[in-house]
Amino acid sequence: MGYYIQTEGTHNKAAAIARRYNGEVLSRPPISYQAIPEGKAVIAVVDNGPFEAAGFCFNESEFKVFTNPNDRRPVQYVLIDRLAAEVASGFTA
Repeated sequence: MGYYIQTEGTHNKAAAIARRYNGEVLSRPPISYQAIPEGKAVIAVVDNGPFEAAGFCFNESEFKVFTNPNDRRPVQYVLIDRLAAEVASGFTA
């Protein structure tokens, strides 16, 4: 795991990212990485207790890490523009 989007504050990151990047908080993650709409990206906001981390699911491997059913931490998913996710997270191909 390696690309994250920073927000002000330590909680409520899904809502903040959706607002800032004109995105949508999803009720559940897409069924697969391939199901993410063209030109869009999924940001997984993982609740670690004291803070949330907003990870960019930039490829299938990252998507699987952030949608692992064995990880019991609460997660929210946000769908935003792919280019916005790359810029905001500092992603380099």
